[in-house]
Amino acid sequence: MSESAASDVDLQAVSKSYGGVRAVDRIDLHVGQGHFYALLGPSGCGKTTTLRLIAGFEQPDHGRILIGGRDVGKLPPYRRDVNTVFQHYALFPHLTVADNVAFGMKEKRVANSEIARRTAEALEMVRLGGLANRKPQELSGGQQQRVALARALVNRPTVLLLDEPLGALDLKLRKEMQGELKALQQQVGITFIFVTHDQEEALTMSDRIAVMHAGHIVQEGTPRDIYEHPTTRFVADFIGLTNFFVGKVISEEQDRTLVETDALRIWCAGRLAPPGNRVTVAVRPEKIEMTASPPSTTLNVWPGQVLSGTFLGEQTEYRVRLERNQEVVIRRQNLQGNGSNPPAGPGARVYVSWLPEVSLVLPATT
Repeated sequence: MSESAASDVDLQAVSKSYGGVRAVDRIDLHVGQGHFYALLGPSGCGKTTTLRLIAGFEQPDHGRILIGGRDVGKLPPYRRDVNTVFQHYALFPHLTVADNVAFGMKEKRVANSEIARRTAEALEMVRLGGLANRKPQELSGGQQQRVALARALVNRPTVLLLDEPLGALDLKLRKEMQGELKALQQQVGITFIFVTHDQEEALTMSDRIAVMHAGHIVQEGTPRDIYEHPTTRFVADFIGLTNFFVGKVISEEQDRTLVETDALRIWCAGRLAPPGNRVTVAVRPEKIEMTASPPSTTLNVWPGQVLSGTFLGEQTEYRVRLERNQEVVIRRQNLQGNGSNPPAGPGARVYVSWLPEVSLVLPATT
């Protein structure tokens, strides 16, 4: 089976410029059938432009766009087997929920009996079966979003495109809808391509993520791969909080690499770079241990002093000063009865340590 036949969306060396600015720069993208796929990145990285190219709202300057193996690069939106849900749901205020959902089918002159059946099915799917006769202004934000989803799904597209669809919701409702949206995707079994700048949202909902920066896809993989094994400092910095230490490899021995920074000597697992190479070591805050007494390990252990402790609900974030004024950020779960938690107040003397296996070595780029 060819790659395009095994996927719902393929972008091949696609580029798009606006006024001499390259918004999307020769990207290749392969979205497998039935995947929940996230395009993740900061504002201006090209993710929304990519979505609009797939939808047909923009035309590529170069490259090919295939949906279900069919080249759609020159087709208008209404001739592509996709539907789009936007951050602002664009519901018709004068129409009922049912009429909003049925609107596209009426425009296509689908038989009335089929419209009624498919509308009822779509509303049941998004748990709005009892609200068919309400107007959009009588619904909550989450309910309005479900109407927009039902309106998009009722046409049975091959691919559903979602452009920051949860951005207008408050935090609690947003988290609730993340779970509902993922469950809905699994229920209908079609491909979702989801644009977001929210790292947690992408990690929580997606099967695969493409991290975008300056018009390029800089890393693609599963949420776990992206978080645990970023390939660049940009990805490590954008996906979650990370401590960075820039230094030089000074030795390799016993399947370990020793990196010397201005303040620390850090052991990393594996033979990662020849001596003399400049690298960046990245360590996630939750992978760092902090204890009141020296730990049993002898590698990557430093005495320190707590500068601050910030309560974050499930976690407490500590800032600790090590030798030569090197600061690290540590996050500890707030576990009831966790007697290993050291004093949280500023000035407390602690020991900071982490395993060589969690020292991730990246190229020494800023």
